[in-house]
Amino acid sequence: MGARAARRLDRGAVTTALAPAGHGLLAAARVVAAADGRGGTALPVLDGAGPFALRRLRSVGREARVCLVGAMSAPLGGDALALSADVGDGAALHFSTTAATIALPGRTGAPATYDVHIRVGDGAVLRWLPEPLISARGGELRMTTVVELAPTARLVFREEQILGRAGEPPGRLTARLTVRRDGRPLYDQELSYGPGAPGWDGGAVLGGHRAAGQLLVVDPAFAARPPEPRALGPTAVLAPLAGPAVVVSAVARDGLELRTQLENGRLGVDFGIQHDTDIAVHR
Repeated sequence: MGARAARRLDRGAVTTALAPAGHGLLAAARVVAAADGRGGTALPVLDGAGPFALRRLRSVGREARVCLVGAMSAPLGGDALALSADVGDGAALHFSTTAATIALPGRTGAPATYDVHIRVGDGAVLRWLPEPLISARGGELRMTTVVELAPTARLVFREEQILGRAGEPPGRLTARLTVRRDGRPLYDQELSYGPGAPGWDGGAVLGGHRAAGQLLVVDPAFAARPPEPRALGPTAVLAPLAGPAVVVSAVARDGLELRTQLENGRLGVDFGIQHDTDIAVHR
């Protein structure tokens, strides 16, 4: 979709450029959300270029909303993508995407990288709910996501991976999610699927399923009353963490079944976050 044009913006805002010969695209985007002092959330920084087209949506209550629109095919093999989001103290942000991200092979045979860094301040709320990542045949992607939470921050974070498009085997995908709260580890998991990943399709990992995902909810209120662990079906479970957080983990036959399982797990556990961000601002 569109030419892979080169562009560079200085001063640390957004960088998009063609890397040296034999490599792919270098691209970065940045979102900053800040409390506006009137009970809402402003977006003083919303920068994206290359494959990152960031769109501001209508706010709901105090929650600002940002949607990522894919402006070109990415990541391809050899690409290096980076996305950062900073939700300041007392702010609320909802992040979504319009479509799935597809990891495709490139001309060089090199792997692509996609690094996401998120910071959520005290009293702030982030709902990070993108569409799935699809690992297409022949592609190789290494994705890392790091989330830094202040002690009173709240988070709903969804991650979904679809292994192969319809009727095709997957590419190679390695995805690591690291969440730290008040500087201490809360959750750290790395998953590898596809050609060359040991045992990825065996009974201990996917067992023949082609969709996997997790939904993490962090809320300081869980410290006093943590949700009870429970099975959500044969291939999905809700489990409390060693901290004010729960994770819903699931594998499924396809993306639709996976989304249903994750959303069923979310029912009830993020009620406080949903209620807080949807309150209308009255003057």
